[in-house]
Amino acid sequence: MNVWGIHNDSLTTELVEEGFISIGWDDQPDLRGIRDGRQGLKRALAEQHPDAKPGSIAARAGVLVRFRDEMNVGDVVVAPYKPDSTINLGVISSDYYFEPDATTHRHRRRVEWGKIGLPRTVFTQPALFEIGSVLTVFRVRRHVDEFLTALRSDDDSIDGLTRAVDAAADRSSEDDAAGDEPRASRIDRHTRDFVLEALHRRLSHQEFEEFTAELLRALGYQARVTQYSQDGGVDVIAHRDPLGVEPPQIKVQCKHHTGTISAPEVQQLAGAQGPGELSIFVTLGTYTKDARSIERQRTGLRLLSGEDVVGLVLENYDKLPEKRRALIPLTRVLVVSDSADL
Repeated sequence: MNVWGIHNDSLTTELVEEGFISIGWDDQPDLRGIRDGRQGLKRALAEQHPDAKPGSIAARAGVLVRFRDEMNVGDVVVAPYKPDSTINLGVISSDYYFEPDATTHRHRRRVEWGKIGLPRTVFTQPALFEIGSVLTVFRVRRHVDEFLTALRSDDDSIDGLTRAVDAAADRSSEDDAAGDEPRASRIDRHTRDFVLEALHRRLSHQEFEEFTAELLRALGYQARVTQYSQDGGVDVIAHRDPLGVEPPQIKVQCKHHTGTISAPEVQQLAGAQGPGELSIFVTLGTYTKDARSIERQRTGLRLLSGEDVVGLVLENYDKLPEKRRALIPLTRVLVVSDSADL
């Protein structure tokens, strides 16, 4: 049994809802009609893309042969989901097949998903760095135990999964050094993971409320934290004018965890939103589909996920208080772009 990583950044919820993994490249016909393995795929690609460089043809052929030939039924797949920065784990349940009626991503394999929407904070930083590969399909080699432990764990709580994965990482004697070169996308993802983990592990819930107020101030708002434990579900009050007497007033609820926020939790905040008021839900995790539906239907309601919070931190880092920058020490650097052709 092998463990594979796959990136499907252009798809949304189809992978989970319909139970498959896929690769793009829809200009390529059914791969089952191409013989002679990797060499046959290279010839077919060269004929279809006569202006492509040999290195590009070889790299694409490598992805196709891994997806078509080297993956096996029973292998485990690790699928990072870029839109909300979560990870899905499953077991491949079919050979390669071609879906001619699909509008996109016609090259597919069936998957039985075992764990869906896991926060990246469940896994160690070296494991996250490994699955940040720039390849569409790749073998996971150095941190297999972490992903298998998470997939097979009977404890579905985030804390339980994190403890189990940490124990698996401690037992592993494999070298954590990443083998891929540090291109821009890998460094960006690593930085985002570091910020998210720092906010999760180094702040208490009360401190996260204070941090949220500080982040809003960095964005140009006036913000204050309500009395802790007696806030009625509203943790921070924000406004534009210095005195806070001019509308709109913004009510903010904070949840300091990396799990999934449900619709009833969002509805509670929406119910506290008075006429002319705005409301923001801030979490380090994600939201259910039903929770997102409330956001679309409710005027003046905004849901910020962990990925949104990290983005705001990176965009406004220099405006944060010194003690927060010390908590999340970052340095701006120039790195090689993923599009560079060296």
